[in-house]
Amino acid sequence: MSESSEYFDVKTLLSWNGPGRPFRKKGKSYYLSVFVLFILLEIIVFLFQDPILMLVVFALAFLAVVLASIPPQNFHFKITTQGIQVEDHFYIWEELYDFYFKRIENMDTIVVRTNSLVPGELRLPLENVTREHARHVLVQYLPYREVVKQTFLERSADFLSRALPLERES
Repeated sequence: MSESSEYFDVKTLLSWNGPGRPFRKKGKSYYLSVFVLFILLEIIVFLFQDPILMLVVFALAFLAVVLASIPPQNFHFKITTQGIQVEDHFYIWEELYDFYFKRIENMDTIVVRTNSLVPGELRLPLENVTREHARHVLVQYLPYREVVKQTFLERSADFLSRALPLERES
């Protein structure tokens, strides 16, 4: 009887608090670039006389400004013997595919890919947890990918960010 109760016990393997998403405060040049790009796109869309598309461009520009200016709230992340918990949502190991580490906005982040299309991947910023410690805990349950091939969309975004930087490097 004690063996079966130990099997179903949920043990916390790693727990930390951190921002809900990688965040870095943007400078004035970022906001100016977003505004100029917004105006140019609005002029182009205006020539096509499509008010719905104009609203979509406005909404995307507004989203970019809001995400860049408002820091995320702190979340509680927990890795247990049954899965990963982010605040109140729990992902069991069967829902998760693999994991790798990525540096986003100068912050180490665990990227856990999911089996389902939505959410697709979980990004867990490592505030005060080392990569080695997180890797040691997660590799017991998920395959670790040292190298992950970028998708077409990621390659395109990287190319655009190099070709048209929205912010000057400091």
